[in-house]
Amino acid sequence: MFDLNELCRAAKAASRTLMTAGTEQKNRALLAMADAVEENSAEILAANAADVAAAREKGTRENLIDRLILDGKRISSMADGLRQVAALPDPVGGFDSVVTRPNGLLIGKKRVPLGVVGIIYEARPNVTADAAALCVKSGNVCVLRGGSEAVRSNQAIADVMRRAAGESGLPEDCVCFVSDTGRDTAAAMMKMDKYIDVLIPRGGAGLIRTVVETATIPVIETGTGNCHVYIDGAADLKMGAEIIYNAKCSRPSVCNAAESLLVAESVAGEFLPMAKTLLDKKGVEIRGDEKTLAILPDAVPATEEDYYTEFLDYILSVKVVSGIDEAIEFINEHSTGHSECIVTNDYNNALRFQNEIDSAAVYVNASTRFTDGGEFGFGAEIGISTQKLHARGPVGLEGLTTNKYVILGQGQVRE
Repeated sequence: MFDLNELCRAAKAASRTLMTAGTEQKNRALLAMADAVEENSAEILAANAADVAAAREKGTRENLIDRLILDGKRISSMADGLRQVAALPDPVGGFDSVVTRPNGLLIGKKRVPLGVVGIIYEARPNVTADAAALCVKSGNVCVLRGGSEAVRSNQAIADVMRRAAGESGLPEDCVCFVSDTGRDTAAAMMKMDKYIDVLIPRGGAGLIRTVVETATIPVIETGTGNCHVYIDGAADLKMGAEIIYNAKCSRPSVCNAAESLLVAESVAGEFLPMAKTLLDKKGVEIRGDEKTLAILPDAVPATEEDYYTEFLDYILSVKVVSGIDEAIEFINEHSTGHSECIVTNDYNNALRFQNEIDSAAVYVNASTRFTDGGEFGFGAEIGISTQKLHARGPVGLEGLTTNKYVILGQGQVRE
């Protein structure tokens, strides 16, 4: 019978060993995990096939099944991610600053692991490998609780990684997997502050809101992605059409996909038909305001709610705006603070957009789809944080560490 309390207790015990593990030992474990994922791909793919079949039987939407499916390429990508994390500098043990006080005290600010990191996530089994890799490299034990739709896949990946960790000399419990996907277990995990130091939700808006409102553990809030692309009056329109096509269509079910398109009124008549030609290749449903409908009569009238919605599907809300002032105001009102893009050849507008948009990632002339730990050179990510405390944007190794002050004295006492 599954015992969450016992699992979390084991995770806490393992963290005392992992926090002092050296870089070479952690890297050896990560490389062993990478090899094990590839060598046991048949076991992982068989488990994944069972998850996919169950999801289809339940009538799960295909865009969500896309997040669930593993194949040889995605298995190789998971293994490559582990190797990339192993190759990254160790964030633990370095000193951010060292000062000598007038009384002779030497005060150092040292980077240390958070301890035990709990991660509650949905659908995507690659998160199991990414999260474990980042946690191990940063000296943290992870307690992983995935969604019911991917439980077989996640269990198989976690089992393979646990065995590899043990064989390389680290505690197997540096990767802990919560096999019970019931809501009661998830709710109990959110209150395991005796053992879990930080909780990270990764999934839809409902999951994130539940964790933030329920947890008694500090939360790194990863955000939903209502991402915007703004086509400025000074834009290269062909570039803009290609960017919105990529941002919306390359993988619509992920959080860095564009959900809303804003177009300056001065170029809307030329740009929108050009963009629609590309978007039609994927059957994207355009939901537009009155000005959009005047240019694209086949579009669906947009509701106000549409402009706040993360569709995760081939649906795009579109609005024609007067210019950059309205675009900035609209985005800051409707965005979830994830990723926004301006397409423009106007330097001043680009600078204003970067300075005035209050989101974790702000692009000029590039797709929002690049907001990703791997694309940013972090090897992998634990999630995309849209909050402003501790970590923001793709959370990599440094975001999984904290500070400890180390003070050296020679008998000083305070008067």
